[in-house]
Amino acid sequence: MGRVSQTQAQENRQRVVETASRLFREQGTHVSVADLMKAAGLTHGGFYKQFASKDALVDEATAHAFGELARLHATGIERNAGRRETAQRELIDAYLSVEHRDDAADGCPAAGLAADMARTSGNHEAHRIYAEGVRAFADALATEDEDGLTRLCTMLGALVLARATKGSPLSEEILTTARAALTATG
Repeated sequence: MGRVSQTQAQENRQRVVETASRLFREQGTHVSVADLMKAAGLTHGGFYKQFASKDALVDEATAHAFGELARLHATGIERNAGRRETAQRELIDAYLSVEHRDDAADGCPAAGLAADMARTSGNHEAHRIYAEGVRAFADALATEDEDGLTRLCTMLGALVLARATKGSPLSEEILTTARAALTATG
């Protein structure tokens, strides 16, 4: 098999980052390189041509996931003609929905990667990227009267609990209760 073009190599790299971003949020960063490359439709051997290590990929995949979250919020503000409170309410409604609960792979990186980040030292680049992403998400949720961290903790906690109790009536009750608490004041 011949060498791939530089353009194809870049496309392959991006596919691996996007696939890793989804798999890590859904299954955790313990996913093997072999399984990750298979999911991306590429060979295991090609991984080390693209990345120095799995940790380097975790760094990029984490940044990619938080970039998606930031774009989602920016799109919401744009769609709502700059009305931040309306965009925040839409974000809260979508975040605390059954659809988001059931789609961890495309879901919030703060929730999907929390357990893995808790197990890593603060010396890892992904840990720094994660902390910055959480801070940016909290800042996006802040209002004149309410700290964004409080809102984010409520949302994140509710999502994690709803995912953990999926299949029971409690799961949807958690989502509904948290959504009502967060949207009652704003």
